[in-house]
Amino acid sequence: MPLVTTKEMFKKAYHGGYAIGAFNVNNMEIIQGIADAAIEEHAPLILQVSKGARAYAKHVYLMKLIEAAIEDAEQNAGFALPVAVHLDHGDSFELCKSCIDGGFTSVMIDASSKSFEDNIALSKQVVDYAHDHGVVVEAELGTLAGVEDEVKVKSEDSSYTRPEDVEEFVTRTGVDSLAIAIGTSHGAYKFTAAQCTRDERGILVPPPLRFDILEEVAKRLPEFPIVLHGASSVPQEFVKIINENGGKMPDAIGIPEEQLRKAAKMAVCKINIDSDLRVAMTASIRQHFNDHPEHFDPRQYLGDGRTAIKKMVQHKIVDVLGCNNKA
Repeated sequence: MPLVTTKEMFKKAYHGGYAIGAFNVNNMEIIQGIADAAIEEHAPLILQVSKGARAYAKHVYLMKLIEAAIEDAEQNAGFALPVAVHLDHGDSFELCKSCIDGGFTSVMIDASSKSFEDNIALSKQVVDYAHDHGVVVEAELGTLAGVEDEVKVKSEDSSYTRPEDVEEFVTRTGVDSLAIAIGTSHGAYKFTAAQCTRDERGILVPPPLRFDILEEVAKRLPEFPIVLHGASSVPQEFVKIINENGGKMPDAIGIPEEQLRKAAKMAVCKINIDSDLRVAMTASIRQHFNDHPEHFDPRQYLGDGRTAIKKMVQHKIVDVLGCNNKA
């Protein structure tokens, strides 16, 4: 099965009350773990590549690995896995064009740090080129805090999406989906202790998402797919494993999964997940090194990492996104 765009995926997700997982990929084991989970759960899949991942692994390697995952699904599972390849946080027309020319089926142009008019201008430039090549475009309105690859925004520089701006933005740019800011945040340290409360175990509890903004945006953009960035939950069991095996991740906290499930039942059709993959893989590898200090074969510890990724993604597909058996 060839790569697909997200257009049909999002249409089904919107009306079906679920979201598609957009998982960031950096190497073979991550791609294999994600793809194996999607195959077993018969789930549509978005594999997204950041500017940093593209620089680390090289465009051609990532595309060939994704192609191999699709071929593996067809040959060994008898399943035509629907996969869209998406550029995450493209910061320039040139980067988006390079990914479009290189076979991506979806790109994000993130001009959210610019003025409203400059965001519109750059987003429309990307849309015009992408649509001419059969590629869909995601843009962002509002600014998320946090750190992820090249994206670095201080909390005081973040801003919620203004619902009164979304209709004009979508109409003038022609984008196919819109990432909005309702309180999610990039990275594994999404909130400071001062922004949170603590439960009876002393674990940070983040402030709730602004569902009022999401509801108003959905009202103004009926049947239009909304995207959540910075939506990893940073599972505390993995943080605990990391810290118990030589790591230092104090007060790492993410978005509660029940809030993401609620968003997926509304207008949110795409939920980005990156940090959860990182902590799952890191926890499994750190534990492997402590449990097996004699091991030196990368296949041994990376194999554990791949298994952790697969289990994590299966959980997300079934319990958070609700997109199992939707392919």
